[in-house]
Amino acid sequence: MESGLPKMKSMRHVIGYFLFVLSFIAWAAISILPFLNLSIEMGAAITTALIVGGEIAFVLSIALLGKEFLGKINSFFNKLNFFQKGK
Repeated sequence: MESGLPKMKSMRHVIGYFLFVLSFIAWAAISILPFLNLSIEMGAAITTALIVGGEIAFVLSIALLGKEFLGKINSFFNKLNFFQKGK
């Protein structure tokens, strides 16, 4: 029974990383929409769906990957001084 735990954890990580990458692909796909011959209504609907889907995928990936992964993301942005207030 103990051999099932590492496999389950690794599958959780694979799904988490997949959702993390998928969330960025959804945001990148928004930049392609103006070049497609879509009506304004269709473009707005697809953009909304991509934004909501990307955010849901990001939150689910953080939930699956845990606090350690969130800490890595925060430390990456802290190195870039992304969230630092201006001096």
